[in-house]
Amino acid sequence: MTDQAKSGGQSGVSRRALLKGAAATAGVAVGSGAITGFPTIWAQNIKDITLVHIGGSYAAIKEIADQAKKDLGFTIEMQAVDPGTQLTRALTQPKSLDINNVDATQLPFLAGKGVLKAIPVKDYKYWDQTISIFKSDKFPDGRTVSNQGFSPMKAGFWTSAECKTLAGKPTEFLSMVPTLFNADTLGIRPDLVGGRDKVLSWADLLSPAFKGKTALIDYAPVGIIDAAMALEARGDVKYADKGNMTKAEIDKTIKILIDLKKAGHFRAFWSNFDQSVNLMASGEVVIQSMWSPAVTAVRSRGIDCFYTTLKEGYRGWLVGLCLMKHLTGIRQDAAMEYLNWYNSGWQGGFIAKQGYYSPVPETAKKFLTAEEWDYWYEGKPAAVDIMDPYGHLMEKKGTTRDGGSLWQREGNVVVWNTVMDEDRYLTKRWNEFVSV
Repeated sequence: MTDQAKSGGQSGVSRRALLKGAAATAGVAVGSGAITGFPTIWAQNIKDITLVHIGGSYAAIKEIADQAKKDLGFTIEMQAVDPGTQLTRALTQPKSLDINNVDATQLPFLAGKGVLKAIPVKDYKYWDQTISIFKSDKFPDGRTVSNQGFSPMKAGFWTSAECKTLAGKPTEFLSMVPTLFNADTLGIRPDLVGGRDKVLSWADLLSPAFKGKTALIDYAPVGIIDAAMALEARGDVKYADKGNMTKAEIDKTIKILIDLKKAGHFRAFWSNFDQSVNLMASGEVVIQSMWSPAVTAVRSRGIDCFYTTLKEGYRGWLVGLCLMKHLTGIRQDAAMEYLNWYNSGWQGGFIAKQGYYSPVPETAKKFLTAEEWDYWYEGKPAAVDIMDPYGHLMEKKGTTRDGGSLWQREGNVVVWNTVMDEDRYLTKRWNEFVSV
């Protein structure tokens, strides 16, 4: 960083250096308690800093903010919002937030708008330990990552510090610090569909057997992919690239969906985590677009809910933390400390118990028991009862995670959450479908 300050009679000392030096002087390590003892003015001000972190309910979690305050000494105010509200707020009220916890698909809409601050790779301390899909287009075993949709390589880097254009290849400027990722499929109620082996294909989302009992996420860039996976599996449409449809492919897809909706096939279209959980827990819906933690949440209520492995593969996605442009001085330094803290392990261990993966698994591993690591990351049968992040029983001893290990699941991603060239047209047509 280039900001300089004079403090304690020394000139040319960066605020970030003072932050880091103060922590070192106090002998404080991340995870051991609040950082205290900042020099002179910083000691007086650091405790008064509040950073507003907005994001989806799956990530903007109070317990994460509480732990960050304990470890860092300043306050994180978590605000959970739906994707549309989040994007609108970042564009029209950018100074109302400091940390933008984005799904990668929001980045193209924020590029060139003057609201984000690039993150120099050199300032992010866990880059060397970050797994390969975020640093190249390769899986750890050397296979090439699918480029359909908005893959990690398409999302990860700016061409320059101005944040005008995503590079699509490694540069020295991160668009965001990646914080969690996953491979999504369909959630089902085995007790209401006839068993876990009754749903084996994306096509089953459109099966007449589940008429009036299905749901899609009401977010065009994601909902259209789930629909496309189902339509392609059923043989209705063969897409050149499901992650970047032509207008003709969009029109064909939406027409089929509208016909299905008019026939009463869809029970609901959900826009947030809690809605998806309640639809499934109540039994109103038996098969739907679903996030892994939502499946976890249903199961934690003692209701059988299963994230089924489908023969066509998974839809992948990634999320990260962006810095807002207005951050300067000690607030900017505190924000970068928070980004580094975020992947230092505690958050990764916490979120693993909801079914998410950390881009820096080796730090998350330190905050999981050996049994938890084996269950969540290695796909091994649970050696003990498995609890959710809040201490509630989720899986009994002997069960295996849906889909297996990290790379059995993530290694079978065939398309990523997407931003299409025809995104505006897609959004218009999707809204027509939902409002029919």
